[in-house]
Amino acid sequence: MVTVLDTIGRETSERPRHPEKAHRADSEVVRKPAWIRVKAGGSPVYEETRKIVRENALVTVCEEAGCPNIGECWSKKHATMMIMGDTCTRACAFCNVRTGLPAPLDRHEPENVATAVAKLGLEHVVITSVDRDDLDDGGAQHFVETIQAIRAASPATTIEILTPDFLRKEGALEAVVAARPDVFNHNLETVPSNYLTVRPGARYFHSIRLLQRVKEIDPTMFTKSGIMVGLGEERNEVLQLMDDLRVADVDFLTIGQYLQPSRKHHPVKRFVTPEEFDSYATIAKAKGFLLVSSSPLTRSSHHAGEDFAKLKAARQALSASA
Repeated sequence: MVTVLDTIGRETSERPRHPEKAHRADSEVVRKPAWIRVKAGGSPVYEETRKIVRENALVTVCEEAGCPNIGECWSKKHATMMIMGDTCTRACAFCNVRTGLPAPLDRHEPENVATAVAKLGLEHVVITSVDRDDLDDGGAQHFVETIQAIRAASPATTIEILTPDFLRKEGALEAVVAARPDVFNHNLETVPSNYLTVRPGARYFHSIRLLQRVKEIDPTMFTKSGIMVGLGEERNEVLQLMDDLRVADVDFLTIGQYLQPSRKHHPVKRFVTPEEFDSYATIAKAKGFLLVSSSPLTRSSHHAGEDFAKLKAARQALSASA
């Protein structure tokens, strides 16, 4: 477990975004290949989405994590809400979210998120969060209250959550599953051999077990997980990870290219070609995932609404053929 204590005042503008990375040697930021191209923001709908986010004092993973798809998604009024603040207690080497000691929870946040979901007219919403190792339940109750608030404000909206691992937070997972989100997502992020350098605060097999436990509690709930490639993993490690997720009965796998946020972050070891992503998708489907999204710009919440419809259709088709 890595927990970072922020000894610099929260209110100062000089507060570093990643204090744990300050003394790391700079690594080269490799030029992106021709197949990685994104749409810039700036359309009227994009600006409307930004206004709704600001008016409701919301944090989005789209901005905090520097998602390359923000221009496309916000131009469709699709925004992934990041609850429990903008500061994470973990120090993952790949992540652009601020690290430090978080502020107390905003008790109005669930209502604010629900209001924004209604204003955006979302049919499907993704709710994620920072890690909150400082809280007794890891923020589980805050997830529950956010789900409940969205259900009350927008009963027809389907809800996908992307949770932390709730490591050493007894009863937290069970509370969140009991709130009955439509999709439960928890990302493995990378293969187990990379965890000490890329995701040091997490435990690979704990994350696998968490996903498996969701299905034990509610076999009807869709489960989902994702990884990045280009972090130094071997192909056979990715294939073994697929098998581990299938043992946990995970329905949906996403695979995307890791993009380095800064020179202080973990370097990109290589850019995986579109053909390799297609190959991973073919293999994953053969292993039994209901749905696979595998491409350089795939991200956990990218096209989440469309993918949820595909998930339901795939399960129905599987049931019909049984």
